[in-house]
This record gives sequence, structure tokens and C-alpha cells, in this order.
Amino acid sequence: MKKVGLVMRKIQFTENHGPRIFAERLKAICREFGVDIVFISPERHVSGYDHLHGYEHEKGDLVNYDIVLDKLYAENIDHVIYTVSGFTFLKMFIKNSVLFPHSFPDPALTGYEMMKPFYSIVDKAVVQTEFLKRELHSKFGVEDVTVIPIGFDERLVERHFDPSQIVDNRVLWIGRDEENRQPEVVLEYARQNPDAEVFMVFGGERYRESVKRYNIPDNVQLEFALSQDEVFALMNTAKVYWNSSKFDTFAMPLTEALAMGKIIVKPSHPCYDHINSTHAFSGNDQNWFELVNMALASPTKFSLENRMYAFDRFSSSVMKQGYQDFFDKWLAGDIQNKEPQQRGLSPASLTF
Repeated sequence: MKKVGLVMRKIQFTENHGPRIFAERLKAICREFGVDIVFISPERHVSGYDHLHGYEHEKGDLVNYDIVLDKLYAENIDHVIYTVSGFTFLKMFIKNSVLFPHSFPDPALTGYEMMKPFYSIVDKAVVQTEFLKRELHSKFGVEDVTVIPIGFDERLVERHFDPSQIVDNRVLWIGRDEENRQPEVVLEYARQNPDAEVFMVFGGERYRESVKRYNIPDNVQLEFALSQDEVFALMNTAKVYWNSSKFDTFAMPLTEALAMGKIIVKPSHPCYDHINSTHAFSGNDQNWFELVNMALASPTKFSLENRMYAFDRFSSSVMKQGYQDFFDKWLAGDIQNKEPQQRGLSPASLTF
């Protein structure tokens, strides 16, 4: 099997949310057509928290190049997918390096200014949406961009889909305790709507401590670090799925919620334009509460249209075909234009 490195931050591999789910799904899918995805992560000067002063993510990336390169060379890997901006310089050492962004320098995101210089040297990317493709081209001049969605797991959807279990007043929110995700908006909705039942699922155990600063209403149930089976079982019981974030690169739970037939309430930002089905409603801070209540009051218990839309555009079979086509071209191009790997610098000699 051909080895391809997947470079992600340590925190991304350790928590039960998007990045790790994507990594595991990519590894399983690629194995089916002969590509072995090898997980690579930094080890030193990394924080288990977001944007801790002195441990900003990009700083941690920069001081880990020698470790990451040592791991890649030890596995004889000459094709690399990196998911965070701090590793754009990998292409100085490994010619076949491609960005798959788990984040993007949008003003809505904390630390976006630190990301921008790294994006200016990106020359090849795989992205999840047409929106990101346009942004990479218009803001950073990147022309070689392939769009491949992150597929949901059809087996989990079929295993847990049971409309008879839907609770008519139940709202589900999945996210992290971060400014961009705006969990306080959901808590305020619950305070103002005591008849609604709100489940908030946080991707990591670390949030169990951080959410103690909030006054949690009695009608809010908090969950932490659920498995995928647990997420889908809970999602099946909700009538409405609500995303309150300011910005997402893909918003995997939204596509999963579509596949489970949930009525969707989402932000009106164009990064969510790919979530565009009959029962997917866009809003903002001014009208979200009203949209959620309208969705709960709807005679529609679940949306067959949303399910069909998701299976057509975001299933794991769609993801598999996209990556198989991408790797066929990427790996074959390397064989046809093979050049000696330039390793003029020893990774151990690098200093930053």
C-alpha cells in the first residue's frame, strides 16, 4: 500500500469531534483502494487548550518541524496532507504536500491574523466546500484546489434512524466551549424557553471544567466526549439540530443531522451554503430563537428531503470516490514526474 502522511495537531487526535472523526474516516476509506493514511502529530510545546498565551497553535507547529519530519522520513512518506496552517512550510522539505484546512483565516475566528502569513504560501489544497475553494482563490491566489466533502457514516445513520423516538420539544447542539461556537447563545435560548429541552454535546472532556463558569438552566442537558454511536443515538431523538457558530470550514454534524432527517437551524454566513435543503433554515442572533421555536412547532417531524439531500452529496461513498480520484491523479503524477527527494537539511539541525 502507498503511504500518505496526515499531519494534525495532537489535540485534534485526542478529542471526539470533527478532526479525529475525519482522520479515522479518511484512513478507513483510503485503505479500501490501497492508500495507507499514517497519522503524524507534534509532541513538544503543545497545549490542550485553545489559544493559551505562549502556546498559540502556530507557534507550536513551528517548533515541531523536526519531530514531524523525523516521523515522516522514518515511514518513508513522500506525500503529505497537513490540516493546519503552521505546517505549510512542509513543502520546503516534501514536494508533495497538500493543505486540507481544518480552519481558515476568517475574521470570525480567534487567532485568524496569525494564520494569514502561512496561507500566503499554499499552492495546493483539498477543501470541503465550494465556498472555501473560492476563498482560497480570491484571497490567497491558490488555483490548484479540489473539493471533496467529508462523508458521514451511512451505517451509523441507518442503525440509529428511528422517527418514532423523536422528542417534539428537543433541540440538539454540538460544539466546543469556544467564542466562535457561541454556546452562551444556546444557554440564553434555553433560559427564555423553559418548555424546550436542550441537549448540548461538547467534543472533549476538557470542557466539563470550562462550562462551570456558565449558569446552566434546568432544561439543558450537557454531554461530553460522546462516541459516534452515542452522538447518532442522541441525534435521532432530537427534532431540531442547531448550529450557532460564527464560521465553519465544513460543520460535519450539520451534514450528519441532515442525513438523520433533522430540521436544521444554521447561520446565514456563506460558509454554510452547502447546507441547502428544504428544511434547513438560515438565521442570525436577531431571529435564531424564533427560528428554533418555529422548527419545533412545525408539523413536520422529520425531513425526508434533508435525508435525500445528504445522501446525494455528503455520504461516505461520495467522499471515497472523491479521494480515490484525487489520489489516482496525485500519486500517478508523482510517478510520471519523479524527482529525487531533496533533503539537504537534517531535521535535527532545524532551529526556529
